[in-house]
Amino acid sequence: TWAIDTGFIVYNDRTYPRFMGLLSELGIDGQKTQMSFSVHNPTSGLEYNGHSLTSLFAQRRNLLKPAFWGLLSEIVRFNRLAKLALTEALDPGATLESFLARHRFSPFFARHYILPMGAAIWSSSLQEMRRFPLPLFLRFFEHHGLLDIRDRPQWYVVPGGSREYVRALLARLGDRLNLRLNAPIQQVDRHPTGVTLRLASGEAHFDQVIFACHSAQALAMLAAPTDSEREVLGDIGWQRNEVVLHSDPRWLPERQRAWASWNYRLSDGDRARACVTYNMNILQGLPADAPLFCVTLNPDAPVDDRYVWQRFAYEHPLFNPQSWSAQLRREEINGQQRSWYCGAYWYNGFHEDGVRSALDVVQGIAAAEGN
Repeated sequence: TWAIDTGFIVYNDRTYPRFMGLLSELGIDGQKTQMSFSVHNPTSGLEYNGHSLTSLFAQRRNLLKPAFWGLLSEIVRFNRLAKLALTEALDPGATLESFLARHRFSPFFARHYILPMGAAIWSSSLQEMRRFPLPLFLRFFEHHGLLDIRDRPQWYVVPGGSREYVRALLARLGDRLNLRLNAPIQQVDRHPTGVTLRLASGEAHFDQVIFACHSAQALAMLAAPTDSEREVLGDIGWQRNEVVLHSDPRWLPERQRAWASWNYRLSDGDRARACVTYNMNILQGLPADAPLFCVTLNPDAPVDDRYVWQRFAYEHPLFNPQSWSAQLRREEINGQQRSWYCGAYWYNGFHEDGVRSALDVVQGIAAAEGN
């Protein structure tokens, strides 16, 4: 059997210090992986993979295309201007689209490089990426070495998948944790002396409550949310994404030289959800005799059932000016009425951010109790 991860997949040694610290504490070592990115346009037939010169020109006719050489030139120019912008005061209301327009980047560059890359990272449509908060976008790209050709962080996967650190964490907690599975919370009542959780099986009483879930889920559980809770939690939107684990190579670029770790498939319009295929054989370093394993996010056509192993549905936070403003208001609700909120949605939406927000809650509770 093969352990294939379909949710959390990669982390790196530069921007995941807290997550790596957690893995180290649990005695879990990462496995080095290759991070590469390809774009395939089924309409025009264009495809490339930026990992090496060979993969960049996997489609040999691109050597003779001025538009493709222009794309490469614009990538270099974008990286330079992005770094320059980060040295200046960024307008908190600026979007990626406004930056592209101000510096007159071509539609070809936008649709075949920067928007697909952002859409693949945040599981968003190209249209949503146009509205993406510029400060968040540029800082993320800079921190992850995506504005450099060299000096990029080393990426890793967790051997055996994310279930391994979940198992290790539960084993570490042991009897100190009273874990109740399949026990959905129907309602959370806050009162001066504590918090009451209402379940199908009855009630449970606690001093405080930590909502380690999606913001929309937390809001739905509150019996009497405050105006601030309605606004802050309600302004962070979520997008449902379909995920298919399969072995159909037709979801990868036509030329095997262009196969990358992450493979973006362009649609005709900007409204379609991001369609990305993760080549798990590359990402997880599977042996040469392993079957092909692909994880496709939001397939834009039915995946042949003969190749499908399993289907999933995940939700990812949407990042836009509205959610950006909500993030800045977190302290209005965190710790109020014995309630604490943690989740990756408070930062960039990744596992490091989940750990970071959890540590924020731990420190907040300790400070509130005078410890």
